[in-house]
Amino acid sequence: MFLHANLIHLGGNMLFLYVFGDNVEDTFGHFRYLLFYLIAGIAASFLHIFTAFYMGDPSIPTIGASGAIAGVLGAYFVLYPRSRILTLVFFFWITIVAIPAVVFLGLWFVYQFLYGTLAGAGSGVAYWAHIGGFITGIVFGVAWRGRRRKRDL
Repeated sequence: MFLHANLIHLGGNMLFLYVFGDNVEDTFGHFRYLLFYLIAGIAASFLHIFTAFYMGDPSIPTIGASGAIAGVLGAYFVLYPRSRILTLVFFFWITIVAIPAVVFLGLWFVYQFLYGTLAGAGSGVAYWAHIGGFITGIVFGVAWRGRRRKRDL
């Protein structure tokens, strides 16, 4: 979870953490966020290994924090569905559009799932780690939201 293939890989992960990570960390608190991040990364790795065993070559090593960061995206999806994400869009011209987080992250998840099933584990991208992390983030987000509602009653 702490190695990256190159600076573009590292930069992409840092961009997603910059956009989504601070809000989730503010909600969970520093220590809980760290535990959540590590658990999401481990869960993501397990799903990737499982799918690599059945869909590809399990001997290919995996690097990067993308699965853990996908966990942050999953938690954000549940905790902040109506917040708007400024997104660079290419459609005849380049423009910036504010897209609801539930739409942005929902499309991101569909993209990961389609490429994970079509390209499989041998594509060079750990799509199933992204899916596993995202689902883990959703579970933690729902649990946290439920915990917060009980406390507010």
